[in-house]
Amino acid sequence: MTVRVGVLGATGAVGQRLIQLLEPHDDFEIAALTASESSAGKTYREAAKWRVDSPIPESIAEQTVTATDPDEVPDDVDLLFSSLPSSVGEAVEPAFCEAGYVVSSNSSNARMAEDVPLIIPEVNADHLDMLEVQREERGWDGALVKNPNCSTITFVPTLAALADAGYELETVHVSTLQAVSGAGYDGVTSMEIIDNAIPHIGGEEDKLETESRKLLGSFDGASFELEGFDVAASCNRIPTLDGHLENVFVGTAEELTPEDAAEAMEAYPSLDLPSSPEPLIHVFEEPERPQPRLDRTLGGGMAVAAGGFKQTELGLQYNCLSHNTIRGAAGASVLNGELLLSEGYL
Repeated sequence: MTVRVGVLGATGAVGQRLIQLLEPHDDFEIAALTASESSAGKTYREAAKWRVDSPIPESIAEQTVTATDPDEVPDDVDLLFSSLPSSVGEAVEPAFCEAGYVVSSNSSNARMAEDVPLIIPEVNADHLDMLEVQREERGWDGALVKNPNCSTITFVPTLAALADAGYELETVHVSTLQAVSGAGYDGVTSMEIIDNAIPHIGGEEDKLETESRKLLGSFDGASFELEGFDVAASCNRIPTLDGHLENVFVGTAEELTPEDAAEAMEAYPSLDLPSSPEPLIHVFEEPERPQPRLDRTLGGGMAVAAGGFKQTELGLQYNCLSHNTIRGAAGASVLNGELLLSEGYL
């Protein structure tokens, strides 16, 4: 079964990554590309300033870009991938769902909404069942699914591995070293970031602290309950192009040794979905790994890397890394689309 899909916000950085991942996908066929009114009516080649590290797929380059409006998307498109700015997504994503489209969204709006599943498929695929409640309460034929923030998605699988191994999480402190691509192409100027580090990313700390607790929380078939551990985050922008590196300190109710943590992460399972890597978490023995330039493309950019495990007075310390525009954005949305397909929501 090949599913006809569309990309909302197709000309942006994440939209381009989505096209790069979707064009060769065996299960998905790109049938709609939307962007702003200024791009509508142009070919994709004309509308997009292509910046991804591979050529524009020829099958996409001459497709016509339309406005981001449900009336402009063909009825036979079953799934939409959204990379819209959150202010735009908040306004138009519900309209697409009301019109009957299923939306797998990378946009930050509505991630913490009570009836919107926030999904990392390897961590909390069961939360997808909230769509039954969402459709009933909102009267939608379509549905809205979110993937988390690019920094949240890096450390949560490692926490899930520890919880799955039976360790009760009590406190989590995370400090991020985030690549400039996370801010978008025009988000950080060269004069700001070269020979520098910026120790603040607006709104980012709150996303890590709240989204992680929703992802690792419980779902009883009707509502979500946030996980009860305490999370504190500090977010920093550094002059790497791709790959978010994070320093994590975890306090657990039970004794947790570096060896136990590494074993739990190595054993944490992947899923039988095309974009889910094997292994999901790549564990390094070397204390200086992972590193963005060396390790961000593990598993085609969909793996999480972890290393530098050691015991401290604050609990277990380790580092983790993922590719922020693949696993942390476009790839996460594609993986959620694969989960929607496998679970019969399309």
